[in-house]
Amino acid sequence: MAEIDKNNESQEPVLEEKEVDVEIETPTNEGDVEEETTEDTEGDFYKNLAEDMDERVLSRMAGSLIQDYRKDKVSRQDWEQTYTQGLDLLGFKYTDQTRPFQGASGVTHPLLAESVTQFQAQAYKELLPPEGPVRTQVIGAATRETVEQAQRVEDFMNYMLMDQMQEYTPEFDQLLFYLPISGSTFKKIYYDEIMQRAVAKFIPAQDLVVPYYATDLKDCERITHIIKMSDNEVLKKQRAGFYRDVELSVKRPEDSSLKQKLDEIEGVKPAGDTEFQHNILEMHVDLDLEEYEKNPDTSKKNKNIKIPYVVTIDEGSQEILSIYRNYDPEDELMKRTEYFVHYKFLPGLGFYGFGLIHMIGGLSRTATSALRQLLDAGTLANLPAGFKSRGIRIRDDDQPFQPGEFRDVDAPGGNIKDQFQLLPFKEPSPTLFQLLGFCVQAGQRFASIADMQLGEDTANRAVGTTIALLERGSRVMSAIHKRIYYTMKQEFNLLADVFATYLPPVYPYAVTGADRMVKVEDFDDKVDVIPVADPNIFSMAQRFTLAQTQLQIAQSNPQMHDLREAYRRVYEAIGTREIDLLMPPPQQPVPQDPAVENARSLKMEMLQVFPDQDHDAHISAHGAFIQSRMIQINPMVYALLQGHISDHISFKAQGEVGAMISESEEMVAMSQEDPAGFEIQFNSMIAKRIAELTAQLVQAEGGSQQQDPLVALKQRELDLKAMDIQRRAQEAQQDMDRKEMELEEKFDIERLKVENQEEQAAERMKVAQGKLKLQEQSLRAKSNEPAKKG
Repeated sequence: MAEIDKNNESQEPVLEEKEVDVEIETPTNEGDVEEETTEDTEGDFYKNLAEDMDERVLSRMAGSLIQDYRKDKVSRQDWEQTYTQGLDLLGFKYTDQTRPFQGASGVTHPLLAESVTQFQAQAYKELLPPEGPVRTQVIGAATRETVEQAQRVEDFMNYMLMDQMQEYTPEFDQLLFYLPISGSTFKKIYYDEIMQRAVAKFIPAQDLVVPYYATDLKDCERITHIIKMSDNEVLKKQRAGFYRDVELSVKRPEDSSLKQKLDEIEGVKPAGDTEFQHNILEMHVDLDLEEYEKNPDTSKKNKNIKIPYVVTIDEGSQEILSIYRNYDPEDELMKRTEYFVHYKFLPGLGFYGFGLIHMIGGLSRTATSALRQLLDAGTLANLPAGFKSRGIRIRDDDQPFQPGEFRDVDAPGGNIKDQFQLLPFKEPSPTLFQLLGFCVQAGQRFASIADMQLGEDTANRAVGTTIALLERGSRVMSAIHKRIYYTMKQEFNLLADVFATYLPPVYPYAVTGADRMVKVEDFDDKVDVIPVADPNIFSMAQRFTLAQTQLQIAQSNPQMHDLREAYRRVYEAIGTREIDLLMPPPQQPVPQDPAVENARSLKMEMLQVFPDQDHDAHISAHGAFIQSRMIQINPMVYALLQGHISDHISFKAQGEVGAMISESEEMVAMSQEDPAGFEIQFNSMIAKRIAELTAQLVQAEGGSQQQDPLVALKQRELDLKAMDIQRRAQEAQQDMDRKEMELEEKFDIERLKVENQEEQAAERMKVAQGKLKLQEQSLRAKSNEPAKKG
């Protein structure tokens, strides 16, 4: 139950229209529960309690809470200092250097900025797809009703996040940029009474303060949200009744060093205007309001249990603007209503997470220092400076040399070449350049922004090798992605609770090309709301590699896999639209006449039976075809047709038994009263009827096959020879298949050996080239020394 101003900068508990009488119950030491009447038992549960409290009580409460807030701020000063200093490593602002000489290089290596940008780009694409970030799943056994309910919840939440909550997409984009820098960011989820909808507000880490001993938001006893608010916005809330109508001193809050650094990087600074004059502290705290009475009863042996409130204070004038209860009126345990979720980049040692500033800030600072030294060395080597003789006195001997500068030196005359002395500036050091490369590579490996070396021949590479390379290059990013996935699930659950509280019983809404609706009862415990993103996949490259690996496995044994589905997943991984145009769906089988089925049997194609066919006619046609000499000497076709005839017998028996049961009132009643018993009886009747039809068919075939015994014996011998020839052919084919598989396995093994040898050879070549470069640079340096001396 909360409200925010039109700029989405503050949140206050809202005034509900309904009136609820509530009594607060607090346990005593004896374990009994005594009922205490609230300050206004006849009033609204959601009213601003500060309206009816004494000014002296409010003054004492404000002083105590502000003192606690300032202690919390002081406890995280080191965190703010580390964050502030780390922002310089982004290199967004170029500074002119005067040391070690005027115009020295002030460039910052883009290692940290590149890592942040790469993470933000990957995570934004995966976590916020165009269709929406929410999907749902049914809790428990899925039924048609629960599946439809889950689909309504999913459609509505995606509609709200992508269409109605217009601040969600840009603020989530900004969150993903702040997250890798600071290590922690927050979201605030509540209902905005002015906008008449839910809001998910992004909060930077510097605007949310907790006690130093806090480890988690849910267990934190005091959460302070710092809100910059103009005098006009405060007046709006006072006129609307959300804040007390008290005079506030207009005092612009002093910016912290962190805020000043952010303004400096952005290139802005305060202009002395009065846009933001108030520092509003919205404190989610547990309080016992009796502690702040004028004359509290200190003789009480049993203290009251503190319960959750939301207290809003103007820091400048130290005036309490509102006090609202922060628990559900029907909750006897009075648990705090949660509004915040905590996004962490890496789990820190305490409350705040670690970002790239903390993890690779040292490498980025070292890379920057090495890069500046290399550039400065190149500048000094290209623009040499030194002494020139003019007497013995050196002018400005206390100032550092500038590139290309020559100073007057008092010295005796002589040859002109003897009148100049160049300072011994060296060329950029190759060792320093290698150190720079090492620092950059180490930082990129940690941030997982180096290109994954999957190679060019991924289609023919062994599956295990591909998976191992993919895992090696994605461990850090995959863990971060799972951490964000977990927090997004918490955020969506809080949003679902807001919808369940504030939506009407039925909420119709319109989307492109359709009218839809959602019910407030849909947001119950039967449906779980989760992110649509896969927590184990964080990039299109990773998704495509896994899909390609699945296709490779499916192609190795197509009998056990659906190749069409494997290809479909590859197309989906690369974002292909209208896949059915590339892969038309397979045609559904249609009933065919017996002659066509007989022809297909000769091609060893599978035959299918349909319930509405004339089974007697099909059985007769296939039975006559079986008597032909061609089928008699071909056991496989013979077996295929016999199996097809058995299918016809089964369908015929099912149809006859079904017709008999539909005419029997006793069986119809049994199907409704005892489904299990009816199923047993039904299957038994079908089995008996199949036995009768099969016996009739065998008898008919036996009567039609009367012939000369000698001819029958000769035909039997021919059939046995044909079967033996076919068996040998099958064995030969199986032997060829087995040998082919063995050859493929040997080929894979040899190919892996060659790949490993090539990789080792490439590594040795790189090492040898590095040594040659070092030797060449060393020889070049030695050859330059005599020339300089000359």
